[in-house]
Amino acid sequence: MGRVITAAAVSLDGYISGPNESGFEHLFAWFDGGEFEVPMPDPKIKIRLSAADYPVMVDFWSRIGAFVCGRHLFDLNDGWDGASPQGWPTVVVTHSVPHDWVAAHPNAPLTFVTDGVASAIEQARSLAGDKDVGVASGKISSQALDLALIDEFTLQMIPVLLGDGVPLFEHLANAPILLDGPDLLVQGNRVTHLRYQVRQPGV
Repeated sequence: MGRVITAAAVSLDGYISGPNESGFEHLFAWFDGGEFEVPMPDPKIKIRLSAADYPVMVDFWSRIGAFVCGRHLFDLNDGWDGASPQGWPTVVVTHSVPHDWVAAHPNAPLTFVTDGVASAIEQARSLAGDKDVGVASGKISSQALDLALIDEFTLQMIPVLLGDGVPLFEHLANAPILLDGPDLLVQGNRVTHLRYQVRQPGV
């Protein structure tokens, strides 16, 4: 069984989005920062990474066998047109299943879970097999951290100050949560890749 991991591109002041869904042109400028193109399920999405960033991200994405996200990310991307991020089987945590969308995308590798993050991660584990489960950053990863379900997280630290917006971690009820690391994976093109291991309670 794989690990449960989360990752985020985050500003130096701790935001994964600026006010009103802004700032992505800064947080993800490195996605168009080089000559190495990453194959994507949706050909309209183009990611070109630098020689430093490419092997780190390809290795990270190749480890993931299933993905857990919230309804907001699903809605923001219109369900990735039924392709899902990187083509992974995806479990969406939601209060209600979007039945019309499901009917319009019968072959989409998406599962909708209405009984919480722990259930979503359990279902994602069964989909991932021996690979890792990726958990979206923000509210979902914060809830998973509080449930002691996250093993590792990777930060792509971006040299920008957004001032306000959506924080990387939201209202952690069980803080302090101790971490080991960071491991400096690489200094990329306007991004620094860091990896932390989460100490489980009692360790």
